[in-house]
Amino acid sequence: MKTHFDELLDFPTVLNFKVMGVACDELPDLIIAELQKHTPGDYTVKITPSSKGNYHSVSIPVTVTSKEHIEQIYKTLNAIEQVRYVL
Repeated sequence: MKTHFDELLDFPTVLNFKVMGVACDELPDLIIAELQKHTPGDYTVKITPSSKGNYHSVSIPVTVTSKEHIEQIYKTLNAIEQVRYVL
């Protein structure tokens, strides 16, 4: 992944990840479980359903420590079957 996060951010910093996925009750739990593997902590999520209710947008602030850390989180979250996009 060729990103320029290290040029744009001072670490550690808090980034708000937005994860869009299929509307299911376990989506926030799956996201938090993956985040706990790389960045243990307490997370507060904000869930916004789509207009038709088929998808959920889950916003979650995460403290990141490096460019590689951000890239690892993106890869991990994208690997969740129910996830469609990570912003």
